Amino acid sequence: MSLNQSHSLELPKPLEKSDFHYSDPKKAKLGSLLFYDKILSGNQNISCGTCHHHDFGSSDGLALGIGEGGNGVGPNRDAGTGIHKIKKRVPRNSLALWNLGAKEINTLLHDGSISISNIYGNEFNTPAQEWLPPNLDNILAVQALFPMTKQFEMAGNFGENEIIGLAHRKIDTAWPAITNRIRSNQKYVELFKYAFEDIDDFRDIEISHIVNSIAAFIISEWASYDTPFDDYLRGNALALTSNQLKGMKLFYGKANCSTCHSGSLFTDQNFYSIALPQFGPGRTRLFDPYTRDVGRMAESDNLNDMYKFRTPTLRNITLTAPYGHNGAYPTIKEIIKHHLDPIVMYNKWTPDKANLTQAPWLETIDFVVFKDKREKRRLLSRIDIDKVQLEDIEIDYIIDFLNTLTDKNGNNRPIGRPESVPSGLPVD
Repeated sequence: MSLNQSHSLELPKPLEKSDFHYSDPKKAKLGSLLFYDKILSGNQNISCGTCHHHDFGSSDGLALGIGEGGNGVGPNRDAGTGIHKIKKRVPRNSLALWNLGAKEINTLLHDGSISISNIYGNEFNTPAQEWLPPNLDNILAVQALFPMTKQFEMAGNFGENEIIGLAHRKIDTAWPAITNRIRSNQKYVELFKYAFEDIDDFRDIEISHIVNSIAAFIISEWASYDTPFDDYLRGNALALTSNQLKGMKLFYGKANCSTCHSGSLFTDQNFYSIALPQFGPGRTRLFDPYTRDVGRMAESDNLNDMYKFRTPTLRNITLTAPYGHNGAYPTIKEIIKHHLDPIVMYNKWTPDKANLTQAPWLETIDFVVFKDKREKRRLLSRIDIDKVQLEDIEIDYIIDFLNTLTDKNGNNRPIGRPESVPSGLPVD
């Protein structure tokens, strides 16, 4: 297939640098230090980079993350020991950060709990509602605020530090306490004075400066638009192999992949239920008695949104296993097969597919929802995608095409992981 022959497939335009929010290099460099510095966590034992690590495609390689209390990174991260062991798994798969700095991104997280909206008069709809801090550069800066205040991600357990107590009482009281840690570090004060024109001394540093720096780093570090597919879209008909072209034709045609994975980012940013097998602690609406994950409904409180999750981007999907909002499938082939026939794949799924860190004290709850027959019936009754029949070789062609969405530099990013951070705390 030639490039001209492909026009009928309604291919997207290639991604360009201009499609992304501006990232100031000085702020991005500062943001890389903050991203990997455990000073922002309640017990100063976990950083953003712990669960969004360079070595694992800006994710962690686990089905469900191990947050505050664990040790190590990636699939080898353990669940902690003694009084410091984790009390709960992070309920969902750690989202990769590729291209979240694109200007067209208007919704973030699996359930869309952070979005662009003026419902509270501050340009964003977030768990902080009207208490969101001012002067945030973009939605990515907004999102960076919240892991610091979540018990099982970065804040820690009640009674362990001041951050979790403040966040539980009123979320906006925790951010000044975190900011004061940065203000008390002279190395950081000098770096902030260099990066921001409105900072003259430590008293001028606000939480908005911190998360704006982190956002600048993420925008520049994981902007990915140098792929074979982008080369093809720019006119290089030889950028893709014959098998990759076959996969592209299936992706934009018979397989219906592009119905949801559309546009240059390969996501329509909408929400769908595809009946992934449930396990782990999940997330529910307030007072929901079940151990389950109701997806978008927990945010919208709309029964029609039950079990729906945001369409993920497919760029660099080869670097971000496992797959699904809870990491239910370890391979791309399996998650594709699930999309083609959710009910058959659900019934074939076994718990050993989930790459869960060993934590014997959590085993009684890990698969309780998967064994709940009533919950299974509810889940399988709410599937938003149609069954598609493909041959095994056609699935392989689609995988060949998805490989063309991988950045030529892979995990070798412009700034990279710092060797040390101003707090002096160890870098994961």
